[in-house]
Amino acid sequence: MTPTVLVPGLLCTAEVFAPQVAALWPHGPVTVANTLAGETMAGMADAILADAPPRFALAGVSMGGYIALEIWRRAPERVAKLALLSTQAVPDTPEQSAQRRALVALARKAKLGAVLRQATASMLHPRHRDDPHLAAITLRMGLTVGIEGLARQTTAIIGRPDSRPTLPTITAPTLVLTGDSDPLMPLERSQEMAATIPSARLVVVPQCGHSSTLEQPDAVNQALIDWITG
Repeated sequence: MTPTVLVPGLLCTAEVFAPQVAALWPHGPVTVANTLAGETMAGMADAILADAPPRFALAGVSMGGYIALEIWRRAPERVAKLALLSTQAVPDTPEQSAQRRALVALARKAKLGAVLRQATASMLHPRHRDDPHLAAITLRMGLTVGIEGLARQTTAIIGRPDSRPTLPTITAPTLVLTGDSDPLMPLERSQEMAATIPSARLVVVPQCGHSSTLEQPDAVNQALIDWITG
């Protein structure tokens, strides 16, 4: 069975993949990568590759998708399958980078918990914005990563390369998954990736915002099981 490496997103711990670890476990060993070290995508990718099996299926959510694309660039021969969840290939605009820096500054000035609560509401599908379970998970993960972790990850995200030239080189079977109402990653970004990656499969999860693995775990689990067993 093929080992699977899951890469969390910004301000996320292994808990972002809790439903997926349980679902994928019968199909092979599952590891959730640590993203707390490194201030560049290259540094994060190298750290994950150092601990990963010789060959593995790779899935990343949001920032984890950026890292997954960097891993592909650095070691494509080690990636048996690729899943890009709630992510995109395009780099930040100057305005987006400025917004990210402002968020870090606000988190340093105000209480991180308050910033996390506000950010969570803006990421979720309207049906899920008042879900206390999702709010608690997001708060717990963010506080675990902490302000310094947020600052390092933000620096890496701002400095990430344009991954669009990488997409046609991806030969591994690839899943591209997105929520139908993701406010951070417009649907057309996923459609473009799926159209550019050879043999990619696009899955659009209904009634889902940016936090796909937690908002609609059953749909994401099924898509990943189809991916890993296909």
